[in-house]
Amino acid sequence: MNALNPLRPMLLATLLLVGVLLVACGQASGGPAEPVLRVGSQKGGDKVLLRASGALEGAPYKVEWSDFPAAQHLLEAISADAVDVGLVGDAPFLFAYAAGARIKAVQGVQGASGGRSTVLLVPKDSSIRSEADLKGKRIATGRGSIGHYLLLRVLERAGLKPSDVTIVFLAPSDAKAAFATGSVDAWSSWSPYVQLAQRDGARALTDGQGVMSGYGFQVASVAAISGKRAILQDYLKRLAAAERWGRAHPDQYGKLLAQETGLDPDIAAAVVRSTARQPAAITPAVVAEEQAVLKRFQDAGAVSGRPDLAAGFETAFNATVEP
Repeated sequence: MNALNPLRPMLLATLLLVGVLLVACGQASGGPAEPVLRVGSQKGGDKVLLRASGALEGAPYKVEWSDFPAAQHLLEAISADAVDVGLVGDAPFLFAYAAGARIKAVQGVQGASGGRSTVLLVPKDSSIRSEADLKGKRIATGRGSIGHYLLLRVLERAGLKPSDVTIVFLAPSDAKAAFATGSVDAWSSWSPYVQLAQRDGARALTDGQGVMSGYGFQVASVAAISGKRAILQDYLKRLAAAERWGRAHPDQYGKLLAQETGLDPDIAAAVVRSTARQPAAITPAVVAEEQAVLKRFQDAGAVSGRPDLAAGFETAFNATVEP
């Protein structure tokens, strides 16, 4: 999406007001209000994983979930302090941080797919057979997404510049429709949209194996890091346990994912396999790798800011990834 939704400020203000009223009701009842952690989740995501694993059982706080169609929208909510924390890929985090969002990465996750879950798709009967064939074509992806990053890397590998193609920035649902109707020639996307498109006949031209960092991050607002530190730390520890459980119990996880999202069970199982991940500490090596990702966005003219990237990573929660 190229422009902010004019209703978004109103929505965020409403979310904040609801939070205030909940606190007021708790105080009016005569007892202390139960601590609340507001967590954002994309297309099932962490919400389903935590429910399937039972990792939140006994948590001394309430988790309020909000669902988002893509990382961009989740990061906007975190920066506006309408959500406390949520998982996003590295590219959208870097893109938002460079644009001045008040956010920090507080825990890393590393995918087991080696980048293969991010895919550049073309229609089944497309004449595009090689990366060089992308020249002059219209390609859909999300601005600042992992799909956007894959596209930049593929163009670079083919000796093409971003100006050699027309990049059409669309939300996943709009990109899906544009791809299905032939309004775009290719689509750079991620799970579960990749699996859904392939079910409908799309062909993978290439994927992110060997070119994607494989990292994602739990990203929190600056306000949550300072004001909800204890419950945020507890949540991250439980989440790391849930991620380990998810890798060990893919069938159970996939079954609940299908139930919660309405995905076909076979699609849900494929999504679970492609998005399996493990918790990872935020080390200097991780930050250095993310600096290289950011530089590619900058070199392509997609990001104009030159932020102090190290300041965007909070390493005080690294112990939460330990079993």
